[in-house]
Formats: sequence, C-alpha cells, structure tokens
Amino acid sequence: MGASSTDVLFTPVPSCIVRLSDIAYNYWWAWNPSATDLFRRVDPSLWEEIYHNPIQFLRNVRQKNLTAASNDAQWVADYDTVVAAFDAYMANSQTWFKRTYPTQKASIAYFSAEFGIHESLPIYSGGLGILAGDHVKEASDLDLPFVAVGFIYPQGYFRQRLDHSGWQEAVNTKMSFADIAAFPARTPNGDEVVVEVELPGRTIYAKVYTLHIGRVVLYLMDTDIHPNSPSDRELSARLYGGDHDMRVAQELVLGVGGVRALRQLGIAPTVWHMNEGHSAFLVLELARELVAKGVPFMQAFEQVKAQAVFTTHTPVPAGNDAFSLDLIDKYFARYWDKLGISRDEFMNIAMQQQSWGPSFAMTVLALRLSQMHNGVSKLHGEVARSMWQWLYPGATQDEVPITSVTNGVHSASWLAPKMNELYTSVLGKDWYDHLDEPALWEALTKSDDATFWQSRMHLKNILVQFVRERLAQRHTRLGSPPVAWPIFDNNTLTIGFARRFATYKRATLLFKDADRLKAILNNPERPIQMVFAGKAHPADEPGKHFIQDVYRRSQESGFAGKIVFLEEYDMCVARALVQGVDVWLNTPRRPYEASGTSGQKASLNGIPNLSILDGWWPEAYTGTNGWAIGDERHYDNLDEQDWNDAQHLYHLLEQEVAPAYYDRNADGVSARWVAISKAAIATCAPQFSTRRMLKEYVNRLYLKVSK
Repeated sequence: MGASSTDVLFTPVPSCIVRLSDIAYNYWWAWNPSATDLFRRVDPSLWEEIYHNPIQFLRNVRQKNLTAASNDAQWVADYDTVVAAFDAYMANSQTWFKRTYPTQKASIAYFSAEFGIHESLPIYSGGLGILAGDHVKEASDLDLPFVAVGFIYPQGYFRQRLDHSGWQEAVNTKMSFADIAAFPARTPNGDEVVVEVELPGRTIYAKVYTLHIGRVVLYLMDTDIHPNSPSDRELSARLYGGDHDMRVAQELVLGVGGVRALRQLGIAPTVWHMNEGHSAFLVLELARELVAKGVPFMQAFEQVKAQAVFTTHTPVPAGNDAFSLDLIDKYFARYWDKLGISRDEFMNIAMQQQSWGPSFAMTVLALRLSQMHNGVSKLHGEVARSMWQWLYPGATQDEVPITSVTNGVHSASWLAPKMNELYTSVLGKDWYDHLDEPALWEALTKSDDATFWQSRMHLKNILVQFVRERLAQRHTRLGSPPVAWPIFDNNTLTIGFARRFATYKRATLLFKDADRLKAILNNPERPIQMVFAGKAHPADEPGKHFIQDVYRRSQESGFAGKIVFLEEYDMCVARALVQGVDVWLNTPRRPYEASGTSGQKASLNGIPNLSILDGWWPEAYTGTNGWAIGDERHYDNLDEQDWNDAQHLYHLLEQEVAPAYYDRNADGVSARWVAISKAAIATCAPQFSTRRMLKEYVNRLYLKVSK
C-alpha cells in the first residue's frame, strides 16, 4: 500500500524493521502515540527538527541510528507490537459499520476546504479543518465506506511569528511532496488522475494525490502542475489566500474538480457531504452530469438534492461565502447553458441580498441542493434556523429543515498518553472500543484521587517545560531577553485560552478590569498563570490587534511571568495545551460560537471548562463539571454584555475556581478539584466524541439520503 524502505530516497532500513515505511505512509500513526514514539526514540533531536514527520524522518535519519534501534531488544519488541496493532486494525472485519450494517451499500464522499490530520501536514487553519480531520479519522475507526476530497495546498496555511511588538507576521513556506505520505492517484486502469476545469478563457488542471488515513482515503488536488499558468499554479498554493476572484476559482476547482476526480477514480458515491459551503459548486456539477444524460434540469435538481448532505459551521455572516453576480458571470457564463437554464434561473438558485448588493451565496446553494442540513450544536441549530428561515417561505423557525449534530473530537488524537494509561488501568484495556457508552465512565469517578491528581500534575509539568522551550526559541530568534524568567510555576493554577483570534471570541475580555485581574493572578495564597495562543487570518486586522493587545499585556508589570502568548498555534501546540493546563477558558460573544471543540478535548483529558454558555457548552454543563460564565440572556448593548461577563468571570476565578484548586489535603491533593475533573471526563468524553457524532451522521443523515 505504500513505498518500501528500499526507496532510494530513504536511508537504508535494516530488514528486521523494514515495515517502518508502511507505518510512515499511513496516517494511522497520527493517532497512535506508540507509533510516533518509535521514530522519536531512534533520534529525538531529528524528530523535533523535522516536526514529527515520519516520511521526512526516514529520509534524513542516519543509518547508524536505525541500526542501533534494530539492535535494541526493547525497541524491537515495541516495533513488533506497533506493527501487529496496525495490521490488526487494517484487517479487522468486526468493525462497527460492518456489524451494524452488513448489507448496506452506501458510499460517502466528504468534501472540505481543509483537513487537520497532523501538524506535519499544515493544510488546516482552525476548527473547521480540525473537525474535518477528526471526522475522517473516526470514519476510519468505524470503517465507513468513505472517501474525502480537498486540496493539498503546497504552501499550506501560514506560520505565525510575532515581532518585538507582538504584531503577527505571516510566513509562507512550501512543502516538498517527497516529505508527505502522498501518492499520485491512479484510475482503475493505472493512469494518473488529472482533472480539467474550465475557467474564463482557459482550462485549469489539477493533479490528484492519495493519502491513506487508516482504513479510508483522502484525495487532495494540486494545481501547481504543468501546463497551468503561474497564476493558476498559485490557485491552490495557500489555504484561504488571495482575493474573491481567486476564492471563487478555488472553490470551483474544489467542487467541480472534486466530482470529476472521483469519476476518474471509478468512485460512485451515494452520499455527497459538503462540510461548509466552500465545496457547494459540486451540486452544480452533479446536476450538469444528469442534464448531459437528458434529464431535465428541475428533475436533475431534485435528484442531486436527494443525495446531498450539508453542514453549516458558522452563525457569523462573514463566514458564509457569497460572491458578486459579476464574478459568477465571469466564471459560469457557459455553465447555465449546460444546465439547460437561463442566466437568471441560474443566479436565482443561490441568490441572497447582501448589504453591498445581490450575491450568489454558497450556503444558499448548499441548502437548496441538499436534502439533509445540520448545524454543529443544538444552539447553533436554533441560530441557523433563524438565519435561513427566509429561504423557507411560510415555515416557522422551528419548521426550518436544519437539524443539528453536535461536534465531537477524535479521542485517540487528543488524549494524553498519561491519561490513556489511567483510563486503561481503571476502565479496562478495551475501553476505547466503548468510549461513547456513558456507563463505562462511572468507574473513573470512583477511582483513586491521588493517582488521578498525580497524572494531571505530570501533564502540567510537561506543559510548563513546553511553554518555556517555545518562549526561549522566540527570544533567541529575536535576540532579546525575556521580561520575566523563569516563566511559569509547576504548582500554580494554569488557565489555557487558545483558538482562532476572531474578534467575537473576545480574547481580551479578561482584561476588562486589568487591576482586578492582576490582583487575582498575584494572590499570594492562590496564584494563577495563563497561557494564550491563536492565529488571526492574515486579512483580519482587528484580530491581529487582539493578539498584539494580549502580548503587550503579557509584558506589563503584574502580568509579566503570569501571562504568556505562544506563537504558531497548530495541532502540536493544541495538544500540549488541552492536555496540560488546569482550566480551559472560552469567552465568545454568545451566540456566535457554532460549537467549539477545544474545550471538548480539554474535558477528555480531565480539564474543566470555564466558558460562556455558547456552542457545545450548554449541552455539556451540569453545574459540577466546570463553570458557566454569564447567562443565556440576549443583550442589545454589547458593552453591557462584555462588562457583565467579565465581572462574572472575575467572581468565578476568585470565589470558585482558585479556592477549589488550592483546597488541598495533607497529601497535597484537592478532592474538590479532582471531583470536578472526573465529572468533566465522565460527562464529556462519551457524549462529545466523534464516535457518537459520526454514528449520528450515519444513522440520521447519511443513510437517509443513500439510495
């Protein structure tokens, strides 16, 4: 299924461990720490230098290190265990889907603009991509008949660097295809898959690559190939790059080109799932195919609709792509003829009035040409029904056909190995097979408090070291000494705040009353320290100012040494934070957080949430598994909302969070805190997992449209 270790570009691998390349060429390793640990132990410094990329590792590792590993009895034993686990996983015939639907012939195609599989494959920007990556991994675990389609983005998403003032700078670097576990896709006849898509005055070509994600396949397109023009080669160079003109062209290639790629591959999906509106042009291509076969457009419209699923991810209007009619005229002038309809009929399919005029809206297109639609939390479902009620004349808000499937997280990808050890000892070695069963987790609530506390402190020690190393690297790069050092204390209550720095997420809410916050953080009996991380979109100037504000605060007297901002928020940084902090803070302006999953990852690891009742948290909060900031009322005055939420946040930190954490017994363990942490796990781990989520997609959406 992959390249062998005899690949001339690889360092020669001893024959007794030759299957290292099989592991490297399947992203199964990305959610199996025992597999990545094999590579790390061969050469720890190289593993960090190449940023945890097994393919690049095998290309650069010295042969003497591989030989030494092959002569290490313990390493070889662990290697054999990993290979056996991989083979058993791939060969398993008793998977959930096969057991539950042994005769089902469904075939699911999942389209997304980004996929967060691992930090070594930077083709994701934030929550949408991380969710898509977790969706694909869980599809593998459940063994769904499933393929995914997206772009490979040779330059990926930008790397974040902060200058001396804390201003975000975007750095773009190009990936080498030789360092990615990807192969050119092949047709059933063995030919390479290159799709053609018509753009104004020219044809653009996209080469398709295959990535193995456990048992399923992710197909990624690349336009940086001959004979495309330099500008067309840039079309898929960067995630969310360029202007509206480039964006519509990119989404045209994703939707139309993605359908054509699957056709060349001989794949005939019965379900077409659009993860957000970026890929919605695919429904037009499906309709064009039917019209070309003689099916009248309205009949084709209904046939396409009957097999399509659409997930909307944002209640923020700016997050829903909409293009001017002039742009649509430019790119689709010859397309409506192929559908057998007029220009006006074509435009009316997705017409939405914007403040700047009429538009062709991708969310409208996706809603009109899909049978099943969902938001990503119960609250978001309510908001989405309100947002799009105008599309369903005569329907009440409750009658708008948009349901909800609350997001979850891929547990194996985000669970700390230390917590995995604890769960295995308490819940049994097969606990992962039953992770979405709430009754399983009852045993954890009765487990030994001291052992639980020690596990959490172990992870915080790892985080403190991680934070210090990352900050030291930045100061070395800038050639400037830190304002305070050493940073962070292993025994201090640590709060994490990390997410995309969109303004509605209110990263600076905490500083509403700076003097009060300083007093809270510097309380001699109950001190607190905080770590921030996150990127703003390169075009989001207000978001970049929020980052700079947080950074500048971190340099102030009273905050220096207590607050830090980590550069380059990615999956690696996210894992460190959601596994190592004590509390996860989330302060969005309700109800603009569609779901949010970082807090779910934190709870999975025993970290309580301190959050606004937005997104997924209203479904999870019980009063004993974390804390709710503010209330659920609607505010017309946003300043009043900010002030009230900030005051309640300070109150919770002073009167509930810090006292619970520092209420220690003679052994240094807080029984109150452990009880909250265990409740966070027991209530969130089964319910907010992609295991539960994807079973819902299958039972409630996919099988409803599959014919």
